[in-house]
Amino acid sequence: MTEAILDIKTWGNNLGVRLPAAIARAAHLKVNQRVRLSVIDGVVIIAPVPNPPLTLEERLTQFDPARHGGEVMTTAQKLGAEKW
Repeated sequence: MTEAILDIKTWGNNLGVRLPAAIARAAHLKVNQRVRLSVIDGVVIIAPVPNPPLTLEERLTQFDPARHGGEVMTTAQKLGAEKW
């Protein structure tokens, strides 16, 4: 278990705590990552908000032919009921 004792500071009209790098690494938190803050029985919980699944269009825009060996089915024969 990774643990730290920290002081709460003011940040504008709010209160803030800086997460030490060891805590962030242990919790797999990254810069600009969205988190959910909740309070259960007086305990503050910080939990990462999962990224929404990528749409097919978003996945295709991230495809890099150089990295993945080019276009896969450019010369492939039909295997079933595919429509080209």
